[in-house]
Amino acid sequence: MLSGRAGTVAVLGTAQTLAWASTYYLPAMLAAPIARDLAVSVPTVFAAFSVALIVSALLGPHAGRAIDHWGGRPVLTGTSVVFALGLAALGLAQGPAGVFAAWIVIGVGMGSGLYEAAFAALVRLYGRDSRSAITGITLIAGFASTVGWPLSTLLEAQFGWRGACFTWAALHLLLGLPLNALLPRAPPLPHAPAGAPATAAARAPTGAPAPAWRATLVLSFVFAATWFISTAMAAHLPRLLQAAGATLATAVFVGALIGPSQVGARLLEFGWLRKVHPLLSARIAAALHPLGVAVLALFGAPAAAVFGILHGAGNGILTIAKGTLPLVIFGPQGYGHRQGILMVPARIAQALAPWLFGLALDRWGSGGALAVTAILGTLALMALLLLPYSSEADPRREAQPLRW
Repeated sequence: MLSGRAGTVAVLGTAQTLAWASTYYLPAMLAAPIARDLAVSVPTVFAAFSVALIVSALLGPHAGRAIDHWGGRPVLTGTSVVFALGLAALGLAQGPAGVFAAWIVIGVGMGSGLYEAAFAALVRLYGRDSRSAITGITLIAGFASTVGWPLSTLLEAQFGWRGACFTWAALHLLLGLPLNALLPRAPPLPHAPAGAPATAAARAPTGAPAPAWRATLVLSFVFAATWFISTAMAAHLPRLLQAAGATLATAVFVGALIGPSQVGARLLEFGWLRKVHPLLSARIAAALHPLGVAVLALFGAPAAAVFGILHGAGNGILTIAKGTLPLVIFGPQGYGHRQGILMVPARIAQALAPWLFGLALDRWGSGGALAVTAILGTLALMALLLLPYSSEADPRREAQPLRW
């Protein structure tokens, strides 16, 4: 068991890298060989992955509530076992029914073992002073695709896709489970007096409105819109850039820039931007994708790299904002459950994004499809501008109810 915060961040960040690499980033490398071996279409395999995302959305609030009550260690260690079972089941699948069943199990793990659960675990440990820890684990796990894609490809080439799934399952038991078991035990929950309000919003002074539901709606929309954009770009970026006039080599190069751009932006968040309110850094980040689309529209394929860097940087900071904004707006009490609720629309948008953006790209071309994401990004920025901001606000202070 760890006691130092840096050790907790390192352990949880490594476990998150494994969790993301073996689930979210798995279909990109293994969908084609799975489909070929089982005589199903590649979209069928991705449909099973979408089902897993929907399962994770439905489970998220319940997992968050469990973390609020017991802390992250028991939930995340259990999730390591669930991931191992789901990946082993995928390796044993003999047809589409087996693939869907395996991804449902993996979806249970995703709903209780990815960033939202990790953020809730940190808030349960460190309360309002969790921003730097949240940034730290996203810095480490930002390399999940960098690790996961080449390793999945290598394992598939050496042992086949079934061997790759079994290897990932074993890694969850041999590496992920011990790492999550090292997390500190969460402190006991304070005993609130009988009849005490349960949330920051409920603590509003008598006669003052406490419209926490408005902030919940705003953040739910922002997270859904930005995750739609992120997933759409992850699924279609090479094809999108080629449709915009870039060569295949350029498209691959720009895709390779996304990861470093995300990590670079998170380093900026860890350094200079942590001195400013999380709402300000989120607004800056939300503006970067629409700005990148405008640059690409004005200058065409030669500006593809600029587009990739701006998109990646914005996405990198917004990942952190998904953890810090609910904390600074609502406070740490009930954080995990609220975070789960906020992310339900985002997970559903994530599940639908590859299909809907693919339809837009087919029907309207790169310009029309990018216009859709630019509009969504602009709306997300406008929604963030609706949230009240004070230069004196600090996530480490007592969270105050929002007033409109």
